Amino acid sequence: MSETLEWKFSQVFGEKTVGEEVQEVDIISAVEFDRTGDHLATGDRGGRIVLFGRADTKDHGVPRKDSEQMDCLPTRHPKFHYKTEFQSHESEFDYLRSLEIKEKINKIRWCQTTNGMVFLLSANDKTIKFWKVQEKKVKKVSHMDATPTHAMGNAPLIDSSTSNSCKPCMKNGASIPYGGVQTPHFPVVVTSHETSPVARCRRVYAHAHDYHINSISNNSDGETFISADDLRINLWNLEISNQSFNIVDVKPANMEDLTEVITSAEFHPTHCSMLAHSSSKGSIRLVDMRQSALCDTHSKIFEEHEAPGSKSFFTEIIASISDIKFSKDGRHILSRDYMTLKLWDINMNSGPVATFYVHEYLRPKLCDLYENDSIFDKFECCLSGDGLRVATGSYSNLFRVFGCSERSTEATTLEATKNPMRSTSLATGGQWKKLRFRRSTHVQTPQKPSKSLGTLPRVLKRGTDNSGVDTSENAMDFATKLLHLAWHPTENTLACAASNSLYMYYA
Repeated sequence: MSETLEWKFSQVFGEKTVGEEVQEVDIISAVEFDRTGDHLATGDRGGRIVLFGRADTKDHGVPRKDSEQMDCLPTRHPKFHYKTEFQSHESEFDYLRSLEIKEKINKIRWCQTTNGMVFLLSANDKTIKFWKVQEKKVKKVSHMDATPTHAMGNAPLIDSSTSNSCKPCMKNGASIPYGGVQTPHFPVVVTSHETSPVARCRRVYAHAHDYHINSISNNSDGETFISADDLRINLWNLEISNQSFNIVDVKPANMEDLTEVITSAEFHPTHCSMLAHSSSKGSIRLVDMRQSALCDTHSKIFEEHEAPGSKSFFTEIIASISDIKFSKDGRHILSRDYMTLKLWDINMNSGPVATFYVHEYLRPKLCDLYENDSIFDKFECCLSGDGLRVATGSYSNLFRVFGCSERSTEATTLEATKNPMRSTSLATGGQWKKLRFRRSTHVQTPQKPSKSLGTLPRVLKRGTDNSGVDTSENAMDFATKLLHLAWHPTENTLACAASNSLYMYYA
């Protein structure tokens, strides 16, 4: 049985002070680690991207003796420091459609790193940009020479007393004595100081989506990537910005016949011809680009059917998948809908191998959530590098970590503060744990969880230092929600975006 991790606070960037009013443009809208885990990027609603780098690695100027001592420490976890930030997108106006295009960063994806340079893709609703971030050395003159024995260039300086034919003159022919001109100063000693990261936009991929871009994903071949909106998925070559190939198109001939839209898309981590995309009906389709140029048919579909008679007005809304992620080995797909996390085995499409309750206690409040539009919130999900745990966010800046092995009973609830375990007492009972695990293709109808108020998990009232638990459902703060989080690819480290602050935790 895998052990339950004890999560601890590591560091925070951009923490707001008491009473500080957060600006809309400063709210973080995307978080992403690169493949090595040495870099972390965040994007916000103001179109800015902030880059962070590992501060605890040996290549950051740490002396050998100190680095050897660091290796001997029993508990080491990644520490990050601020590197740079740049404006990725600006607000635009589409005059043909009379539509304002916001600068908000929807997605960030890291590309392959070469020669110390890092590359990443960033997307707002309509445009994708390819950025190169390179370390530039800052040079500074430390000594200036004012003696006339040094000449500009390689030619010697000729003294006027030795030659009457070489008198200095101005453009109008009037000569001036050397004594009337200030002696020039020439740099003779130039020293290099700290390197500074500089971001440059290499390419812009635009005018390919009629609807808002909800996903971008890099291919394992290192040459192509996909971008998805509500109805189409396009395939791009990183080197070609003025042309893309439409590989998935779900737009019907008559828009009145539209029944579902694409909500997320992701390339397989190792097979460059395979990708998965989710829909608003709660299904995941696995497609293979080797079958046809237009992937209008799927090779596999993963969906879970509702029991007869259990459908309601909210069934399709809460079934809509907001995010999907492949596991590192590509064997599993993790999906997040409004109520649950589901883990799917790509070799078994009869149903999810594991289901985790996240918002089951909100089922009696679906009418209120629909009225205030909270039911349409899109929460992201992530997996650990070893595939043993999954995580997702919730309201009141809470996030939840589940063990996803068959023998694990781990279900931890934490709050995005400097004291994350303050909300550990919330994880009471099996409401937030696994519904079931299955290995065979035999499907059994799961028992529906109890909806009675007596079995609802308790929630902590946000904004109080009381370690007790408030039994009122109204204690949940729907205005503060943790939508974006990312898991370090090799370490048990989580980066969580709570409003304009980035909290990091380790276990």
